[in-house]
Order: sequence, then structure tokens, then C-alpha cells
Amino acid sequence: MNDSSQMETTCASSPPGSVKEPVKSRRFGLAFWLTFAISMATWMVLSGLFDVFHLTLGVIGCAIVADLNARAMWPDVKLGHTLRQWRRFVAYVPWLLWQVWLANLHLLRLTFHPRMMQLINPRIVSFKSRIHNQMGMFILANSITLTPGTVTVFASVMGRFTVHAIDDASARALPGEMEDRVAKIFED
Repeated sequence: MNDSSQMETTCASSPPGSVKEPVKSRRFGLAFWLTFAISMATWMVLSGLFDVFHLTLGVIGCAIVADLNARAMWPDVKLGHTLRQWRRFVAYVPWLLWQVWLANLHLLRLTFHPRMMQLINPRIVSFKSRIHNQMGMFILANSITLTPGTVTVFASVMGRFTVHAIDDASARALPGEMEDRVAKIFED
């Protein structure tokens, strides 16, 4: 079937008075290339192998990953908007690393405290997040889990989070500043 007959079929099924544009495939669009570039950079850093054979395997593997995952990772990619989000995310990472460091110190203190058994008070904390973006909820759930003393047990697509916290101080911090900072990454 050629393109013109396909176009006629598409237009014939449209209501009278409306013109339907042919659906354009965005198989190798911006989302694909962003996913490919991130995957390839990660592969090169982690493999450390730069001969032709291994680079070829990396390109093939990253192309397959990008083709299968690009639309899931970047459903509505717009270059300016995406670059702003990446800048905000890059600014978020040092803050997150600092929080991980502080939480490690807190757990170290908790572990060696003479009243350790009284201070450790495991609990489950549930909260509704104000983040509606799926990638934002994903980043929040993983940020909570990366922070020692807390583990995301459940995160729903509706924004409900269930988190295990090792003590009262860890539980009080939820969702807190971390949610605010993740939400700021995805605000328009």
C-alpha cells in the first residue's frame, strides 16, 4: 500500500470538514537521541573499554535500549523544557548527596549511642505527595531509599508513598524538603 492510498483511507475515515494529518513516526526523535546519549555515556564510563569491538557492542546495545525505552523516559520531550529539568536535577544531586552523608552520620551516631535500643523506633510512614509527574515520583521514591534510615516500601501512581523509617527523626523528615526539591525540578 503506498502512502497516498493510506492518506486517502485516513482522510476518508475522518468526519466531513476535518482534515486529518498523517501520523508521523518519532522513532528516532529527540527522546531516542537523549536516551541513547545518556546510555552510551554511562556504558563508556562503566565499561572503560574503548576498542572498536566493545564500542560497537555499546552502540548496538544502547540503540536497542534507547529504541525500547525512549518514549517511556521522555513522553512529551521538548528541548528547552527538558534542558531546564536536567539543570535542576543536576543541582539537586549535590544536595541529595549531602543528605545521604548527614543520614549516614545520624545512623552512625544512632548505632554507637549507649541508648541505641531506646532510640531505634522503626515505623511505617504514609503520606500523599504533591508531585504528580511520574518521573518526579520515581526520583522521590529512589531519593528516600538512597537516604540511610529510610526505605520506600510502596509508591503508587496516585502519589501515595509508604516509607519505613528507622527512628523518629528519620520519620519526621518525611516528605519534607526532599519532596519540595524534587517538585521544583518538574515545575514549569
